[in-house]
Amino acid sequence: MCTDTIHQGDSVIFVGFTVDKSPTAEKDGRHRCQLELSEEVGTMIYVYGKSSSVEGVAEQITESRSTAVRQKYTYTPLNQLKSGSIVNVYGVVKFFKPPYRTKGTDYCSTVTLVDPSGGKLTCMLFSGSPDTLPKIFKVGDIVRFHRLKIQEFNKEVQGVTSPGFSTLTFDGILGASLTPRTTSKRYCFTDEDKKMVDMLRNWAVTSSVVSEPTIQLLSVQPMQYFDLTCQLVAKADVDGASVLLKVWDGTKCSYPSWRVFVEGSALEGDEAFIHKLCNLTVDILVYDNHTLETKCLKPGMFLRIYNLHAKCGLRTPADVQCLEFYLHGGNSYGRGIRVLPDESYDVTELKKHLDSVDLQQYQDLEGISLLEWDNTLTGPLSQDKVCLNVLDRCQQESATVVTSHHHLNSVPLSTVVKEKAPQKYRIRAKMKSYEPQKLYQSIKLYCPRCHALQDIPSDEDLETALKKSMDGRHSTDFHNSSWYWTASWNTEPPDHREIVIHFVKKEEIQENSGKTLILIERVNLVELRRLSEKFGGIIPVKSCDQLSLGDLCIPFFIQGRHWHYGCKNCSILQNVNHIPSLNQEELLEPSAIAGVLGIQPLQYAFLMKFTLEDESAVLEAYLWDEAEKFLRMPASDVIADHALQEKLQTLMRMLSPPGRNIEDRPWLECCIKSYCIEEGGNRKVCYQVFDTIIAEDDC
Repeated sequence: MCTDTIHQGDSVIFVGFTVDKSPTAEKDGRHRCQLELSEEVGTMIYVYGKSSSVEGVAEQITESRSTAVRQKYTYTPLNQLKSGSIVNVYGVVKFFKPPYRTKGTDYCSTVTLVDPSGGKLTCMLFSGSPDTLPKIFKVGDIVRFHRLKIQEFNKEVQGVTSPGFSTLTFDGILGASLTPRTTSKRYCFTDEDKKMVDMLRNWAVTSSVVSEPTIQLLSVQPMQYFDLTCQLVAKADVDGASVLLKVWDGTKCSYPSWRVFVEGSALEGDEAFIHKLCNLTVDILVYDNHTLETKCLKPGMFLRIYNLHAKCGLRTPADVQCLEFYLHGGNSYGRGIRVLPDESYDVTELKKHLDSVDLQQYQDLEGISLLEWDNTLTGPLSQDKVCLNVLDRCQQESATVVTSHHHLNSVPLSTVVKEKAPQKYRIRAKMKSYEPQKLYQSIKLYCPRCHALQDIPSDEDLETALKKSMDGRHSTDFHNSSWYWTASWNTEPPDHREIVIHFVKKEEIQENSGKTLILIERVNLVELRRLSEKFGGIIPVKSCDQLSLGDLCIPFFIQGRHWHYGCKNCSILQNVNHIPSLNQEELLEPSAIAGVLGIQPLQYAFLMKFTLEDESAVLEAYLWDEAEKFLRMPASDVIADHALQEKLQTLMRMLSPPGRNIEDRPWLECCIKSYCIEEGGNRKVCYQVFDTIIAEDDC
């Protein structure tokens, strides 16, 4: 261990490290730069004691590096991971999301791993570049993670990137190449690693851990979501809101598929090749965030498209179902597009199949293509017009659906604003804008008893309240008690204050601090956040005449990223000495803590204002009582979960795409109710969205 080797006053030399910006400097108060390990052989730390001569240091380093032994890594089974540790792991991919851009500058990829130990680990991996995240192409791939940090989230272990994190990815197919997919110039890969990869490949097959079938166009059924491995034949911008991809996989779809009409000049691809494959390609419309991914795509590339939707379209005159293919917006269910390298196993196999296809056979095929269906129509209606109508119908589909009041007919907004309140309506409109634009401001604190609504305290407000709680006399009379024991230490100058932690005793000694309840005094916000990552529950307190709760501007109970606040109006604070009345199971239950401390808990709730518009009028409507139902996510989880915050951002961009004209925005079918309020002595009519949810495809 380094603590046994390094002593105060020693000289330390770091060799082979890289200097990078610290992503957590603002939160933990540490230096803005950090040293990071790399996979390169020869990364070392040299320690020289006070009595050591430094004249020969350079010579010693040169000799050491020339004879350096390759580092031997230890890999932890997934069922033995502990929060707070930095580990190396191998695993089989059970689920993943391709890298996607967060609301900041980073990219994120979600990966769930399993292994023969029976353990399962979900990892949230962040990086400034998608190229440094794992190059996973499908469920069943084998990954190796070095220096993965394990933390606890929602009472489960979770893996996150840490300084020096690196990854290798292998195809999970038996007999496939052992050459890993990685961005590292050099990496350590031994015979033991090869045995590990082979073992995991065999285990994944024999244990049926990977149940995801390979779907070809030939096997696609209506309403199915599937992953498709294919070659891009052509692409085109359709209307500024979507991108058309023409793809094939060497099989013919069993159902007629639609053709999206675009001008020939708009198609990027070989015209002769497009015509030759006209009966084998399918048209896919790509929406929202995925349109950015298509900008780098070139005809001829091999792709894997994840969570592709085969939707029921029009029926042919022979009453045969027609399929329409969509890649919807968002990243749910791993939705996205990845370019496959030519040397990958799947591309090699697909190339063999494509080369074996008799294209002449499909050029002579009659009677089942959408083109030939159009040609059977009489009158002046051309294929182009039919396809344009199909596309137009698709783009008119609502991004929201009503869950009740189906008997009501849709009315224009002009009718809604003219009639007296209260009334209920069913409308069809587009979202012109929404407030607040900073979506974290849409989450409020709400008291179900007095119906008070307030903003979540800012960091500045919390820091001020915590400093205020340090004012006045601090008593040591309350150190140690029959139900808690106390530890304290002094911070460094110039702050120089005493931090006090009271550890609540349990019937059984718990080695895991993640299951321990503590009472904390005299901490700042940075220290409070650090402690919340380590302990199962925190109650901020102060000691003057007695040990008591602080101001309710501060959360009365903190559990990881979940910060619980109390209502100042409805709470009747009780002495913290009531805490021992809780049983062991209740010590980390927020509702039980609130009950014994006399606190009325506040609930997290959404509050948004939509500006809706149709051809007749503009109307402002609030999303409030049923916001969680509408958005399909609870506010209390969104405030604590970065992935859900990204999902909320994606949903709102889908409903109100930035930079698009109102004509290009999706339709929203909603139930609206009108009601009256008193404001400044005057009656005002307001509107609220109810009995409406975002369509399943867009979640």
